[in-house]
Amino acid sequence: MFSMTGFGRGEYKQEGIELTAEVKTVNNRYLDISVKCPKVFSAYEDTVRKLVREYLTRGHADIFISITDKRRREKAYYVDESAAAAYVEAAKRLAELFPDLPDDVTITSVLRQPDMLRAEEPGTADDETVSALKSALCSALQKLNAMRAVEGEKLAADMLARVDNIERMVQGISERAPLVARDYGERLAEKVRTYLQNIPFDEGRLLTEVAVFADKSNIDEELTRLRSHIGQFRAICGEKLVGRKLDFLIQEFNRETNTICSKSNDIVITKLGLDMKNEIEKIREQVQNVE
Repeated sequence: MFSMTGFGRGEYKQEGIELTAEVKTVNNRYLDISVKCPKVFSAYEDTVRKLVREYLTRGHADIFISITDKRRREKAYYVDESAAAAYVEAAKRLAELFPDLPDDVTITSVLRQPDMLRAEEPGTADDETVSALKSALCSALQKLNAMRAVEGEKLAADMLARVDNIERMVQGISERAPLVARDYGERLAEKVRTYLQNIPFDEGRLLTEVAVFADKSNIDEELTRLRSHIGQFRAICGEKLVGRKLDFLIQEFNRETNTICSKSNDIVITKLGLDMKNEIEKIREQVQNVE
């Protein structure tokens, strides 16, 4: 089981290339990937996304890439010709306005102007930098999953402990349920005797009323399904990708518990049912953190 929340960092430092990849994930119903990288890797965003999908299936992932390339490479420079022309034209106009001033405009002086000469950055990454990107990103994703697995174990332990609590409550309801109809019959008979006092009454009618009540308040099916859900929950927790399965199953837990509370007509069962709903809600919140 994996948590959807985690962080991983990978580095590559070889032959003048220093590249860092960081991956941060949070909860999300589907897989959503956001990539922030230098312009040199713009053409490789799909490569990054494809690699992330090999490690993640759900959650929002923020990918941060940074690189410093210290390799000795031939540099190309370009001149901002329009800016140079404007500068020279302005110098000529000043020379016309102030003919007594010496004209010291030279090519060197033009090149010294701010932003006149710029180093040309490489447009795309070469094979070596792409290889560095993949290496650092894989390392970051592996560390991310290691962290998510540790967190997933904690989530599983917490949820299974709560399922154990639910199982004990189901057992308590099972023990109490057969007594509900009996208590109802005793209370009903006592009321009839109180109202009619010494007047004889049809006990068969009383038994029929109790039987109808017992049928309406019967929760055997719901308890059987809850026991089945408990077994399924424990089995699913042993798998890796469980989020969607557990999300569906916990809805079934809630549905059966609601039915038990609505049919119980007994304060003890209702209290146990409400306690179960509280545990189910806590499990549901944890399930939202699971991939």
